[in-house]
Amino acid sequence: MTQTHPDILQLPLPQQLRYWAQVRPDDIALRQKEFGIWHTVTWRQYEEQSRWFGLGLLALGLQPGQCLAVLSENCREWAFAELGAAFIGAVTAGVYPTSPAPEVAYLLGLSEAPVIVVEDQEQLDKVLEIRAQLPALKAVIVIDPRGLRHYERDHLHDFHDVMALGQRQEQLNPTQAAQQLQGPSLDDTALMVFTSGSTGRPKAAMMSWRGLGCAAQGLNTVLQCGPQSSLVSYLPLCHVAEQMFSIHIPIVSGAVVNFAESLRTIQEDLRELSPRIFFGVPRIWEKFHSGIQSKLREAGGLRLWLYQSAMASLHTFAGKPRTQWSLTNRVVWGLWYLLILRSLLNFIGLRRCEIAVSSGAPIAPEMLKFFRILGLPIREAYGLTEASGATTMQRTDASPVGTVGVPYPGVVVKLAEDGEILISGDVVFKGYYKNEAATLEAIDAEGWLHTGDVARWEDGPEGPELRIIDRKKDIMITAGGKNITPSEIENAMKFSPYIKEAVVVADRRRFVSALIQIDFDNVSKWATDQGLIFTNYRSLVENQAVRELVQTEVDRANANMPQVQQVRKFHLFLKELDHDDGEVTATMKVKRKSVYDKYAQEIEVLYA
Repeated sequence: MTQTHPDILQLPLPQQLRYWAQVRPDDIALRQKEFGIWHTVTWRQYEEQSRWFGLGLLALGLQPGQCLAVLSENCREWAFAELGAAFIGAVTAGVYPTSPAPEVAYLLGLSEAPVIVVEDQEQLDKVLEIRAQLPALKAVIVIDPRGLRHYERDHLHDFHDVMALGQRQEQLNPTQAAQQLQGPSLDDTALMVFTSGSTGRPKAAMMSWRGLGCAAQGLNTVLQCGPQSSLVSYLPLCHVAEQMFSIHIPIVSGAVVNFAESLRTIQEDLRELSPRIFFGVPRIWEKFHSGIQSKLREAGGLRLWLYQSAMASLHTFAGKPRTQWSLTNRVVWGLWYLLILRSLLNFIGLRRCEIAVSSGAPIAPEMLKFFRILGLPIREAYGLTEASGATTMQRTDASPVGTVGVPYPGVVVKLAEDGEILISGDVVFKGYYKNEAATLEAIDAEGWLHTGDVARWEDGPEGPELRIIDRKKDIMITAGGKNITPSEIENAMKFSPYIKEAVVVADRRRFVSALIQIDFDNVSKWATDQGLIFTNYRSLVENQAVRELVQTEVDRANANMPQVQQVRKFHLFLKELDHDDGEVTATMKVKRKSVYDKYAQEIEVLYA
């Protein structure tokens, strides 16, 4: 099996792709599932289709240094577009496909992109709706042209036609094409990644090839991906964390990327792929946990009894690394594995997973303990967009539950006097595009990135490890002067399969309260089993039995909290929090200020 040559790690990503195309031209690089069938792309095809698309972009007028926007779900064409833009020295900016038209207009205007790649008719319609607001936009490229027969074709291009145009350009003048495809330098801007906008309007963070390469190589010191490895791409590629697992680590290591059919089919796809390495944000792990609970309730009988007995028998195992298990521990766990745990891991498609990663937001300790009992120790990682997406990770499952590990090689982390995490090294971003004031606020004169996250050091098997406390801006002080960490309380409640979202209210208040969104799928199944009558989300929420169910779950979370952090009252949202209503970001992070403002009256009722 061909191994990575160390010299290629000093090259920007497009040149690394060229290396794999030369040494492993016929090996599979990408797989994409369409209508239930997996289609493959070799390293040679990956490189040549990327470079042809890059030449096609040049022919359409995209210049080095300019921005190519992408508005699409994850797919091989996204990879071709990003690497094609990179080959000609352009910058890629991803826009979440769930973004409504006004948000797309803002982000495209922020990036000043002259060319955008859209997935299909739905995404094209958004762009056409706002095109008059985008004077810089000159060309729109569509991946799936179905349904566009009667559209005005001016400045509208088919993705594969652009690729064919680039191929013709290369055939007509190969010398000129080779000069145009030299690729970027390490310090050139690689990506423009939009911040989540949870505390204000999104900003455009500029990431360098050097920083992204440092992050990918550092993360891979733990993951140990190689040409034999297989990764799954399913979370939005607009996010820098998914960029790591779908684009950067695979090309650094020569691993295969599998584009899942959709986020809705991810568990079915995982059952087929059974990957060794899997990355998920906390909401994915919560969904897996919720799905297991729902499946067991449906099964009932012996299967439910076996599960409950296994959890009771193994609950003390959660805090003990597997390397410290006694022979008796291994025998007991092995018995329960054969009886029930193996089938649960098969259900979520992760029976063969050796390294499971969670990052992007805090995750409940109870969730981590649950998966450790199942035999799937989740390793937490910490990073942020402005630090190329990866700075620390637990190197083994011996790390204390809830820490986020140690820094990667080349990354320096220290804590300010108030506990804020400060980061330096190549991973630190270049700054916010055309926003010098925000850049100076984020990076101090000595080059330290101020993350806005508060943490403390805690003893671990390899020395001190970071434990994240919360966002600096989110830490609340009650009317009695007590500090409250809202994420800890919220995550404890979200461990319940019946609670999808929780927003704590405590700042300058007499006690802690919460705004809660039920998990409609699980609560509706529970209600049906109870014989309750409901017609929609609101009628379900307004049922007194549902409120009593949620109260039980809140009481369960309170039982593990100090008194000052216990939720005394709550309000149930009468609808699901929605991106279009400005209540959550595209990554489903709650916009606290927006929610507090919108539900101010309901909050005041809680404290009346």
